[in-house]
Amino acid sequence: MPKLTVLDKTTEVAAGRRLVLAIEDAGVRIGHRCGGIARCTTCRVQFVAGEPDTMTEAEYQLLNERGLFGQYRLACQIVCDHDMSVTPALTADNQPQWSGDTGPTPDAMVQPKAVWQPISALKASHPPA
Repeated sequence: MPKLTVLDKTTEVAAGRRLVLAIEDAGVRIGHRCGGIARCTTCRVQFVAGEPDTMTEAEYQLLNERGLFGQYRLACQIVCDHDMSVTPALTADNQPQWSGDTGPTPDAMVQPKAVWQPISALKASHPPA
């Protein structure tokens, strides 16, 4: 089972679990205001270790459009298949205007339907904005 470290707390995660859900399982109320469909970036994380070298096109396009590519990754577009250490950017604890509402519960499967590609291939086929 992969290990996930979030804010210095390490837990085991079922292989294939969406990162956004695994972070919540670890007790961190991460944002997912769009319901985990790669529309809002509130589930963005910074990797301390274990960043995947693949990305969905939906994640690449949204991060690129928002000027966040290279700084953050979207937890809703990543599955836990190896050890990872992340720091969530937006949580119910640091976003009081959410009044504790992190958003609709994301599906168990990555949405939109995920096809992961090497980040280098995405950059080559879709130059940064």
